[in-house]
Amino acid sequence: MVAKKSHTIVPLEYDIFFGMDVDKKSAATTIVDHYKEIRSITMPNNADMIIKYTQKRFSDKKVAFVYESGPTGYGLYDQLTQAGYTCLVVAPSTVPTPPGSQVKTNRIDGRKLATSLRGGELTGIRVPSRKYRDLRHLTQLLKVTTKQSRNYKCRIKALLLVEGIPYPNTTKYDHWANNTICKLETLDCNPEIRFKLDSLLENLRFHRQQLLKIKKKIRHFCKNDSDIADSIMFLLSLPGIGWIIAPVLLARIGDWRNLKNVRELAGFIGLTPSEKSTGDKVNKGNITRIGDSYLRNMLIEGAWSSIRKDAELNEFYQRVYDRHPNNIAARKAIVAVARKLTTRIFAVLTERRVYTLEHKGYNKPDKKRKPNAPEDASTLRRTVKYELKRAKSSPVLTGSTCEKETPGHFYAQRAVS
Repeated sequence: MVAKKSHTIVPLEYDIFFGMDVDKKSAATTIVDHYKEIRSITMPNNADMIIKYTQKRFSDKKVAFVYESGPTGYGLYDQLTQAGYTCLVVAPSTVPTPPGSQVKTNRIDGRKLATSLRGGELTGIRVPSRKYRDLRHLTQLLKVTTKQSRNYKCRIKALLLVEGIPYPNTTKYDHWANNTICKLETLDCNPEIRFKLDSLLENLRFHRQQLLKIKKKIRHFCKNDSDIADSIMFLLSLPGIGWIIAPVLLARIGDWRNLKNVRELAGFIGLTPSEKSTGDKVNKGNITRIGDSYLRNMLIEGAWSSIRKDAELNEFYQRVYDRHPNNIAARKAIVAVARKLTTRIFAVLTERRVYTLEHKGYNKPDKKRKPNAPEDASTLRRTVKYELKRAKSSPVLTGSTCEKETPGHFYAQRAVS
């Protein structure tokens, strides 16, 4: 019997609540019912022992479990749900904590999880299935190897700088090409520097080979699963998204069927504005920056490419650019483009359609022009009115700021890969 997977529970439907603070070897567990704390114990981090303990003492009760996501992964969740129990995995940042609390122990954390679960205050994360976890491992390996390769490049340039050795003459297109590395291998320097430089070059060459292997493995993995292959195909049809961003994005999102509305993807990546409003006063700040910063940065980099290919996104970029001072206009505008990209990602994944461009073109913003930043809300209201007017006059609503449209243009039929 497999329990139905859920992100929240209705406390009245359960009799016993287990709050577990799990580490490598043990699980500090607090057990409560609707009236009192039953017991607080430390159990081995072993799903079979936890299940046997539950079946022995609470065989006639309906039990719900909760623990925080962390380095122990989802193995405990898999076995508990397989045994027929309801289990939530929650993000540590979402667990209610008293502001004045200065003491933290595993036992206290377990009690806090149990009482919060009993009060219905916890929302679980969407635990990815096995294939998306495997894809996460591959994309994480790609991220780490790319960072190590970049670090060795920096060490090589730092060594040449500290020794006063000029870097070989290159252009921006062959800064680390094979011919440049060959020049580094023949630089004239003393034996000690030559030994260190050769060692760094050897490590750089190794990591470059590893990157090629990892990229091939990711493509092979994605093409072997029909559902992932279709999702990758739809993502690749979007301007600014290629074989680097698409697998990372899909690994973090997981199963596209879990996407409920067009706004949650931007919130998950951290591209929605923060807000501290009260009464009639609306005060919005910078983006929240929650979630995976690596994915968010990649999506913003992809936005720069998208405005060079998609005239509609380029027009949107220009419009946002004109509303801000020169010193922050480009940053504000490109983040807004990345936010708009998330609506198109949502559309191609949920509607299982391919995105196609109607118009191509790219116009660089006029740097000599001095855009005026809006000083009050009326300017922003005029912009929204312009968007709504444009939406009514257009037979197909494409990428506007409205949240409930189907962004972009799509083929009605699936493209043939």
